[in-house]
Amino acid sequence: MLEHAAGKNRYDVWAPNAGSVKLLAGGSEHAMEQIHDGGATGWWRASAEVTGQEGDAVAYGYIVDGEGPFPDPRSRRQPDGVHGLSATFDPAAYHWGDGEWKGRSLKGSVIYELHLGTFTPEGTLDAAAGKLDYLVDLGVDFIELLPVNAFNGVHNWGYDGVLWYAVHEPYGGPEAYQRFVDAAHAAGLGVIQDVVYNHLGPSGNYLPKFGPYLKSGEGNTWGDSVNLDGPGSDEVRRYILENAAMWLRDYHVDGLRLDAVHALRDERAVHILEDFGALGDQIEAETGVTKTLIAESDLNNPRLIYPRKDNGYGLEGQWSDDFHHALHVNLSGETTGYYADFDSLAVLAKVLEHGFLHDGSYSSFRGRHHGRPIRHDLAHPSALVVCLQNHDQIGNRATGDRLTASLSFGRLAIGAVLTMTSPFTPMLFMGEEFGASTPWQFFTSHPEPELGEATAKGRIKEFERMGWDPAVVPDPQDPETFKRSKLDWDEPSAGDHARLLQLYRDLAQLRRNTPELVNGGFGATTVEFDDDEHWLEMTRGAIRVVCNFGDEPLDSPMGGSLLLATDTEVVLDDGSLTLPGGSAAVVRVQQSEQ
Repeated sequence: MLEHAAGKNRYDVWAPNAGSVKLLAGGSEHAMEQIHDGGATGWWRASAEVTGQEGDAVAYGYIVDGEGPFPDPRSRRQPDGVHGLSATFDPAAYHWGDGEWKGRSLKGSVIYELHLGTFTPEGTLDAAAGKLDYLVDLGVDFIELLPVNAFNGVHNWGYDGVLWYAVHEPYGGPEAYQRFVDAAHAAGLGVIQDVVYNHLGPSGNYLPKFGPYLKSGEGNTWGDSVNLDGPGSDEVRRYILENAAMWLRDYHVDGLRLDAVHALRDERAVHILEDFGALGDQIEAETGVTKTLIAESDLNNPRLIYPRKDNGYGLEGQWSDDFHHALHVNLSGETTGYYADFDSLAVLAKVLEHGFLHDGSYSSFRGRHHGRPIRHDLAHPSALVVCLQNHDQIGNRATGDRLTASLSFGRLAIGAVLTMTSPFTPMLFMGEEFGASTPWQFFTSHPEPELGEATAKGRIKEFERMGWDPAVVPDPQDPETFKRSKLDWDEPSAGDHARLLQLYRDLAQLRRNTPELVNGGFGATTVEFDDDEHWLEMTRGAIRVVCNFGDEPLDSPMGGSLLLATDTEVVLDDGSLTLPGGSAAVVRVQQSEQ
């Protein structure tokens, strides 16, 4: 394989569509010639070696068939944005301090999802590193960063990236990224990077100038599909897999969250997701550090998490939206759009016991049957990553409102308890742990006015099926939309914010110290409920989690010790557990009651 990123072949570029390619480096043009390496065709190399002052970054780009210069498809730095020249960067120059770090397993862990631009006032990697002690105290194990690859503009969710190898410069660039990961490991925290391989952003995508990276006319929700199985797709797949390897090797990240894998259109006998699974295992064997690959998928297809020897893809985890939907509906009462099928505690009970609601059942939102059951002998519940809130489920609401805006403390607490004591791997979205009152809205900063206008109109159209009022949708291009979405760090120390934060801390500690909340397969969790009386009781070994979704007090026969309660009026006494309306408790029951 070509070693593109280092040494004398640094400026090699794959451009099979081009009749001529010139390298512009250090202010001078250099002729390039086609080369063949290992059977790969379409690669170009400078005919003379390009040198620069040792240790200095070199600005460079490519003139393709007389057009350009365009940035390097594998650019590691874009100091002047995605339309500017690339800059050389040597990841090996960084002196890592995490030699003793061996990684973390997904099983038993808690993930914390954050967006760098809105997590801190500064919106940088270095500023986020200043919050690591807070996250350690919270009790999380992994930090999951929303996409950091280079996109046009200053602020964005990150899913409009066009240069997948470059770290967005306003976040601090690649050196700051290395510092952040190193600091996280020193604090005992793993890092999962959200990566997007199913589409490219609308501005600054020059890849089609070089080669068949996209399949025109075969689009997904966000535009043309990436060419994973057509002519030239060998090199496109290598481009993607080497990018994944870059994060896992050069930046020492502990895992990848693969965005919207249902939009990866791949008809090859070996799906690219299986290649991802094999890559993670390979790098884990090389480094001795645990590597975790998690798919975001709405397919409810457990093949993603089955071992490759059992015809699975061998990924460590996948998101389960069904958990979110079931919990959201039972807490909020909202049943529009894709929430329609989830309106009962019976649904929540099925999800807690089996992982999915739609496991071959009819989905009214899709108008067809959907999903398949999870084989209990091939997957552990911890392979399902679940949440009460996440960036999509908040940000894709009309006003980006969090549950804090509509739920009482008691109901927020029930959601926290069920998320953190479920048999799955819980993920928190930044600020959820203290009931942040700030919204998290959809924001962009496209410099092109026509693109900004199209984005705003498209946003309004998206909400039609959910029944939301388009008049209240904020303009993504308005800088205030971005500013409103920043966390207010004065909140965690006050009132119910502080109370909820302490609950999350207690739940994380309880999860860490209670084997029954981590161990046991799908058959180890049983759930009883009453939709009329609005209560649900989940049993995991000697642990019972009792939730009163109703407004009236609930009395439940039970003996044992009270491990956690969300309300001071929860009482366990004389063989009876009493919960006021909108509360939950975790009990270790007496042996005779198991």
